[in-house]
Amino acid sequence: MLKKVREKNPLVHNITNIVVSNFTANGLLALGASPVMADAKEEVEEMARMADALVLNIGTLTERTVESMILAGKSANQHGVPVVLDPVAAGATEFRARSAKRILEEVRFAVIRGNAGEIANAAGEKWTMKGVDSGKAEGDLKELAWKAANSLETVVAVTGATDFISDGNQVVSVTNGHPILTKITGTGCLLSSVTGAFLAVENDPLRAAAAALAVYGTAAELAAEISAEKGPGTVQTELLNQLYNVTEKDVAARAIIEGGRFK
Repeated sequence: MLKKVREKNPLVHNITNIVVSNFTANGLLALGASPVMADAKEEVEEMARMADALVLNIGTLTERTVESMILAGKSANQHGVPVVLDPVAAGATEFRARSAKRILEEVRFAVIRGNAGEIANAAGEKWTMKGVDSGKAEGDLKELAWKAANSLETVVAVTGATDFISDGNQVVSVTNGHPILTKITGTGCLLSSVTGAFLAVENDPLRAAAAALAVYGTAAELAAEISAEKGPGTVQTELLNQLYNVTEKDVAARAIIEGGRFK
């Protein structure tokens, strides 16, 4: 799939938050995808139907961006374009919770990716939220992924120290990455967009999400080995380098992917 992304150079349409837009675009370019960051309601329907994947990120919501997300999502659904949702801080405020619920009701998603708190809130499960963070991940994340996939009727990726991806039947875990990513704004948001790039070349959303997490986690490990001692600013730059340089052999040697049927 990594090879296919680089060969196809898929167009990934992102309606994302203002904090991470530049980093997300550069990360997709480094990986081999082609980003577009259009969010004007006057053009999002047209852009979404031209894209190979659409990624909706609710990090810095306004009423205008919610409308744009729904217009783009419906257009993508109508034209067979896979859609990813990143429900950033989905339960942190009433407006955010209401907006996430509306988007989930009006758009069909191939994959929903978030931390434990975000996924729990999107799926109606109880979890502690603090700003855009998930709180302590004290619950059973494997079961959360499975429950959320069933209640939301799509593939769900709960990311953390170990990531769990479920389609409501199987649960796959990916144990790659590095803790220093939590000190860099936008690494999760970029991961959601990378997931979109993999969905553009793989019809099975569970396989696409697991591959995206494994490749991204491998690149993060390589970046941390080179630059973690210098601090998160250096790691951020090196992560872009490693998304550009990571190979199939790197992933094959490092990826820790396990799983199967759940319950």
